[in-house]
Amino acid sequence: MPTFRSLEIALLTISDSREAKTDKSGDLLQGMLTAAGHNLAARMIVKDERKEISVQLKLWRDDENIEVVITTGGTGITARDVTTEAVRDLLEKELTGFGELFRYLSYKKIGASTIQSRALAGVMGRTLIFALPGSPSACKDAWQGILEQQLDIRTKPCNFVELLPRL
Repeated sequence: MPTFRSLEIALLTISDSREAKTDKSGDLLQGMLTAAGHNLAARMIVKDERKEISVQLKLWRDDENIEVVITTGGTGITARDVTTEAVRDLLEKELTGFGELFRYLSYKKIGASTIQSRALAGVMGRTLIFALPGSPSACKDAWQGILEQQLDIRTKPCNFVELLPRL
């Protein structure tokens, strides 16, 4: 069995109202990723502005030390929810199964309301990106139900970590 490999993960909270003191989803994700043995490479909060989101994601995409970016917030359907568009603009490959699996897991908890989520994932440059909804519950579900296993090289039959060198 391969030895666990710690990843360098950046967290981006997208919100017009959250700040460091009130970023519960960011705090939760940071706690879960570090408890799993990964490193927090960077953490920021930006407004629900497509340009601001894109600028920060491009900086992290181009940073050779950052392997994974997780965003939280802005994946709904209101006029201010532009994370999905900002992320999709930067993707070279979309991992459609991520959004499908996330909504399946979410459906078990919140029923048909999960259809309002536009969570997605993909590859931008040599960096994996996962765009999650802004609620702590959704972040917890995504981490525990998908990311924790897929960001662990020991997960078989396959995982994202073993693919990183080939991106």
